This record gives sequence, C-alpha cells and structure tokens, in this order.
Amino acid sequence: MMGNQPSSPSEHIGKVDGRPVSFTYAENDGVRELAWREIETEAKGKIANQDIISALPVHAHLPNDYTVLYVKPNPAAKDKDALRTSPVVFCSLVLTKPPLAFVHDHQPPGEACWQLRQDNGQPPNLHIVVSTGSGMGQAESVWELLVKPMLHHICPTVHNYSLHVTTSEWTVTDLTRDVFLAQANQRVSQAIILLSGDGGLVDVVNGLYLKDHTRTYVKPNIALLPLGTGNAMAHSSGITKDNTLGLRNLLQGHTKELPLFRASFSPAARQLVNEGRDERELQIMNGTPIVHGAVVCSWGLHATLVADSDTYEYRKFGAERFQMAAKEALFPADGSPPHAYRGKVSVLRPSTGRSPMWQPLDSEEHAYVLATFVSHLEKGFTISPAAKPLDGKLRLVYFSTMSGQDAMELMTKAYQGGKHVEDTKLQYEDIDGLRIDFDEDDARWRRVCVDGKIIRIERGGWMEVRAGVQPCADLIVMG
Repeated sequence: MMGNQPSSPSEHIGKVDGRPVSFTYAENDGVRELAWREIETEAKGKIANQDIISALPVHAHLPNDYTVLYVKPNPAAKDKDALRTSPVVFCSLVLTKPPLAFVHDHQPPGEACWQLRQDNGQPPNLHIVVSTGSGMGQAESVWELLVKPMLHHICPTVHNYSLHVTTSEWTVTDLTRDVFLAQANQRVSQAIILLSGDGGLVDVVNGLYLKDHTRTYVKPNIALLPLGTGNAMAHSSGITKDNTLGLRNLLQGHTKELPLFRASFSPAARQLVNEGRDERELQIMNGTPIVHGAVVCSWGLHATLVADSDTYEYRKFGAERFQMAAKEALFPADGSPPHAYRGKVSVLRPSTGRSPMWQPLDSEEHAYVLATFVSHLEKGFTISPAAKPLDGKLRLVYFSTMSGQDAMELMTKAYQGGKHVEDTKLQYEDIDGLRIDFDEDDARWRRVCVDGKIIRIERGGWMEVRAGVQPCADLIVMG
C-alpha cells in the first residue's frame, strides 16, 4: 500500500505523545516521511516510511489516536567490534489525528490481522525462534532490542507467545517435529516468527515432513526475520525492502503458500555438519534419502563456495564470505584452472503432451549447475531475474567449464540486475526437475548445496530434484 497516496506538503494539526504539533506527510529528497513541528517549542521530528513497522489504532473509544511502531539505527551497531548487535532498535509514538494518507499507508488491512494467524491456547501458538548461530549471530540482540519490545505492544504478557532459543544445529528440527508438526496435525493454527536465515527456514520445512500429515493438518504461518548470511528467500520475496528487519511484513503482510522442491539422493548420501568435519544421515522417504528445499539446489562452483565458506571465520564477514570463497575457487593458489566437475547432468523440461523424459546436457564437464525458485541469492545478486515472489517455478542456471576470469565476469553480471542470463555462454530455462549422476573420485567435488545445507554424495552416486511438492507451510509476505 505504501506510496499509493500523492505527496502533499500541506500541514495538518495533531499531537505526538500528547504534545500539539503541525504534521506534514510528503517526499523529501526522494524519501517519503512523516514530519512534525511542535507548536509550543518549535522542536522538530520525523520518521521515514522505510523505518515504519505499522500504525495501529489505540482503542475504539479513541478513533483519532494511533500507535506508530518504528525502528531507528542502533548507535552501538556502528562499533566495528559489535558484529552480534542488532542494527536497529524499536521505538513507538502515539499520534493524534495524523494525516489520513499516512494512516492509509501504514495501518494493516483487515486480511493482514496477525492475531488471526494462530489459535488461542495454552501453551501459546505464537512461537518466536531465535537462531543464535545464524549469520553474524545477531538474533539474540534483535530479539531483545527489537522483537521483544514490539511484541509487548501487541502481546502485553509473555503468556501470549512461546520463546525458543537455539542451543545446537538440531534445535529447530527437533522443535518442529515435537511442537509445530504435532500441533499442525491436530488442526491447530500456528504462527512462527523465525529470527534466522534460509537455513532455519529449511529446518522448519524438513521438520514438518518428519512424520506423515493427518487429514486435519493445518499449515503453520512463518514470518521470516532475515538474519542469515545470504537471506535469499527474504530478498526474493520483498521482506528486505524496508529497514524493519521483517517486522512490517509480519504485521502488514498476508499468507502465501511456500513452494518446495524435493531432492532425492543415492543411498549413502550424508549431510555434512560441524564445518564439514562430521556427517549426519538424511531423512528417509520410501527407502530413499531426501531433503526438501525452498530456495536453491546446486552443484559445482556455487555449492563449493558455500561449503568452503561455512566456517565461523568466514561467517563473520557476512555475505562477503561468498565472494571471498568464489575467488579462491576460480583462481586456485597453485595457478591451475578452476575445477571441471565431471558427471552427467539431465533436466526434466515442462511438457503438456506426452510424459516428460530426462534430457542430458551436452557436456560431461561442468562449472555451475543450479536450480532455484528465487530471484536473489543475496542482496543485489539476481541469479534468476524471471522469478517472481513465490511463483513456484523452478529454473536452471548453468554454464560449462571456462577460465576463472570468464566465469568471474559472467557471474559479476548477476550483480547488474541479472544480465548474466543474456550471455550465450549461460543456459537459463524453466525446468520441472534436475538429475546429476556424479563421476568424481574426490569427495570434495561431490558436495551439493540445498538451501545452505551441504550434502556429500558417495562415489558413483546421484541426486534428483523435483518441483511441485505439496506445500507444508505458508510464508507471510507483503502484497
């Protein structure tokens, strides 16, 4: 709804926290903002639209009063050593008779009413998951400085929500199996506020498939507060378009089905954990190891750089870790060319006629093999420009072996609005499925990435990805 009303510099008399003011609501240097001047003291204040979470009516008996929830930069986050600190803090004001255009832009529509996304009950069915290991470790600070005080405005007591703080890599999966899935199978509506990155989202998704769904299964609603490294889902679904870290989306958004794919693997495939030092068995479905994903499945350069940079030392650099690892992969220290990944890659193309058949790609040596639902893998990196938010269309991004310089130049175009897909050296198309039969001796080159999770395939093994999986959750997004 934002920006629908024409900019107007006209003044409007009202109050801010009880103090008489003159309001204006207009664009200033390209930024739409609510500004005011106190009538008695001439003191001035303003809030940019990008910082506003919501404007909520105070009470039915006070029709002219609105509580404005917003964020402002956290001064402590400017310290170079404050990597784990929330970049913004929560603030609120009570406005009396603000401009109608401002109310129109920031009051949630009726269908976005967050209270209706979960059933009342004890224990509560509004869950907050604080993923302490995500990204640069900001989740606990964001909870204390931003989410917790905001919830105190809309949930006056802690008895109205359940807080879950992760203590291991398996906390979210275990919580999902024991609580979210169990409740969903009992026809209980739940809302999950996930302070995490894409990894936390895929943990919830896979946890919801650990047991069969009952006929009364109710999909949980997930609000994603992007605190991971790449935050592909958040960037691709519009959650990061403002400065509120997903809180505007939580209060003003609506639910939409989260499209999923299923990756199946040969019998000895294992997930790598603990920075690649240990492995874990995958979920088994009908005798086959599987992982569900909502973002990306890849082999080659992308999977390698994600796997190689999945360490504490790399994660503290945020999204820059991917570019650092990419340079190491494209320009090996010994001066050799980038690795040529050997295997048979086949795709299942959309077909309206006869039964679709797997079609192998021409080359048996590959550099970049990636299937994705999303448009962005990180901020500014437009991997699939044709993708629309949650459109459920799986697309292949592929190129064969080339020099490190050529590969770097090609992928740099993704930072130019996705211009890499216009290059004839790159293959970009809609697909229904992707299959890889691996022909690599070294286990390092048999690693694949599923939404940030690293899976290692056994020698001579295979992976198959299929779109069109029945959704198990809804994501809260803006219209």
